[in-house]
Amino acid sequence: MNPAIDLNADLGESTRTKRFHHEAEIFPYLSSCNIACGFHGGDPVFIERAILQALKHGLRIGAHPSYPDRQNFGRQPMELPAAALQAMLRYQVSALKGMVESLGGQLSYVKPHGALYHTLCGDERQAQLAVAVFQSIDANLQVMGLPDSALERAAGNAGMGFLREAFADRRYTPDGQLLSRNQPGAILHDPAEAVEQVRQILMEGMITTHSGSRLPLQADSLCIHGDNPMAVPILQALDHFFRQTGIQKGSL
Repeated sequence: MNPAIDLNADLGESTRTKRFHHEAEIFPYLSSCNIACGFHGGDPVFIERAILQALKHGLRIGAHPSYPDRQNFGRQPMELPAAALQAMLRYQVSALKGMVESLGGQLSYVKPHGALYHTLCGDERQAQLAVAVFQSIDANLQVMGLPDSALERAAGNAGMGFLREAFADRRYTPDGQLLSRNQPGAILHDPAEAVEQVRQILMEGMITTHSGSRLPLQADSLCIHGDNPMAVPILQALDHFFRQTGIQKGSL
């Protein structure tokens, strides 16, 4: 039996003044997509367009909530009181869920964005707060995040499904975290490098970190960042690799 992997990307992040013109070309290569909820990127028009594209291509749809930080694209940590964190998440996920359902689709999972993703994967208390919100909105939602993280443990304790995510276009540190975007080489732009990273994950259950060490890594879903200017060439190279090796691309 050939191995299978889910392939996701962060989409719906364009606005009237900030456009990702290659976004429409990304959808055909995916099996899932994480759609912005308007706090780091996206606006009602582009979010709706992304939902319609996802439905057209038969993709699983996830909500992609973030800190309220358009200036930094949601990639700067923020200190929020517990009630504010939960209200912010409830607002974003509920809104995205309502839009998806009104257009005839179903929201399947939640994947936090940027700095919020890293906070929830590393902070047990905040992860529990977030998962409680997701469960209150829809107990059937799955949660996506880093393997062996606070977010995975919180989802497991709440009885929610968890999708272990790995990244095709980001370098890792020896402790299994993503290398800071401020560091050289943190983002992979070479399709061949991205394919090799994916090959290691899927065929060896390992990854080569930025320091050259080897790290075990198991994944249910692979991410390509929609704002990576090389997203389409990387996805094309991955598609070719999957066809060569018989790896099946499909939603979980």
